[in-house]
Amino acid sequence: MQLNDANATLVADRFRTLGEPMRLRLLQALRQGERSVGDLVEEVGAGQANVSKHLQLLHRMGFVQRRKEGTTALYRIADPNVFKLCDLVCGGMRDELEDEKVCAIIEKHGADPAKLIPILQEVQHEYRYL
Repeated sequence: MQLNDANATLVADRFRTLGEPMRLRLLQALRQGERSVGDLVEEVGAGQANVSKHLQLLHRMGFVQRRKEGTTALYRIADPNVFKLCDLVCGGMRDELEDEKVCAIIEKHGADPAKLIPILQEVQHEYRYL
């Protein structure tokens, strides 16, 4: 896609949509599959009006799809590529956090490999779940 002014604005709008923590939490909850608004309210611990407002924007921006089943609105991920972006950003954050923690460990314990190897293995295990 050519990134002219109009396209750049659309791309920026999509990034701006993902810049809200509640929307990221909703997308993460929907990663497991289709969910009702009530289920999402419970999972993210926010009010129904707040969750609905964020879901409407995610829907308008093309990140989620909505369908009605009686009086219940059900949402699901429309564009699974959003998770590639999230995983990329989280991976970068994980790497930065690991680097900071490794530097702090070396400052605290010195550069003796016999001491560092078990500590660094534990750090690696902790960040695997980020």
